[in-house]
Amino acid sequence: MRSFDYMQLAKKMWDGEILSYIAKIHECKGRQQLFIRQKPVELERLVEIARIQSTEASNKIEGIITTSTRIRQLMEDKTTPRSRDEREIIGYRNVLNTIHENHDYIPVKPAYILQLHRDLLKPSGLSYGGHFKNTQNYINETKSDGTVVTRFTPLAPFETPAAVEAICDSYRYTLAMETVDPLILIPAFISDFLCIHPFNDGNGRMSRLLTLLLLYQNGYEVGKFISIEKQIENTKDTYYDVLARIDIGWHKEQNDPTPFIKYMLQVILACYTEFEERVGLISNRGKSTVYDIVKTYVSEKVGKFTSAEVIAACPSGSRSAILAALRRLAAEQVIVKCGTGRNTFYVRWDAIKP
Repeated sequence: MRSFDYMQLAKKMWDGEILSYIAKIHECKGRQQLFIRQKPVELERLVEIARIQSTEASNKIEGIITTSTRIRQLMEDKTTPRSRDEREIIGYRNVLNTIHENHDYIPVKPAYILQLHRDLLKPSGLSYGGHFKNTQNYINETKSDGTVVTRFTPLAPFETPAAVEAICDSYRYTLAMETVDPLILIPAFISDFLCIHPFNDGNGRMSRLLTLLLLYQNGYEVGKFISIEKQIENTKDTYYDVLARIDIGWHKEQNDPTPFIKYMLQVILACYTEFEERVGLISNRGKSTVYDIVKTYVSEKVGKFTSAEVIAACPSGSRSAILAALRRLAAEQVIVKCGTGRNTFYVRWDAIKP
């Protein structure tokens, strides 16, 4: 089995792009607490929206889906799950809530990771929840002609407990030494976690939950307000591409986690940028009506957008007020409503009219 020593990351020369991302995220982190102190009540709306989007997006990446209405009902505990997919969604919701509320009291140790995995799969009634894998798993790829090939073989079940123990020990030690920036260390840890693939099921969802946990513990709380999972789901082609690259040469310790590190930094920075944009809309609440805020938002949109996206982006307004603003903007020919029912979307009037 390969060794794990994250202290080696301190010796690596990182390119200018990565260093630029880190510097910008540090600046955003510095402003983060100011925004939270200034608008605590208004930001609770962002927290609610982000939890729904995170649960929906992380499960959607794994092909676990239900309707947006059902997601909201399940998140608010106003209904019971009707299918295995919805039971798995409930499991993610439960663990996400645990991390949001208790992240400072969840040490990075195998026992705690197992307990989070147990809670993730508990609503599904799967017996292997909370246990490391007992059968060999494989990372397969489906070719264009439909044939399935094994792209990567993770560690064998008998090697898994020691490997998870090793990455947890190395992570905690390296973090304590303060020689590697957490924004480098966290994706490196998650990269190895995914290559180990320690569970029979739920590895992808656990990797995203652990990413949130480690970011929160290091003071990067943007995931509470803007869904990191949603940003990953929006860029899933790139996500799959970098995952396919990080395991090349992994067993011989010749792999390079740089693509995954760079990708995650881009995701985190994009979330901070969106957070500050939404805080800006909140700050305009006292100066502008909901109509003004929605008009400002849609006037800067490129391409299609839905009412749900506008509601999420304008947390200072109620749902009914935002929908009324969209109707008024459509009547004023600022935007055009297209489609019907669930397929309804909007575009700017000047995008389709001469």
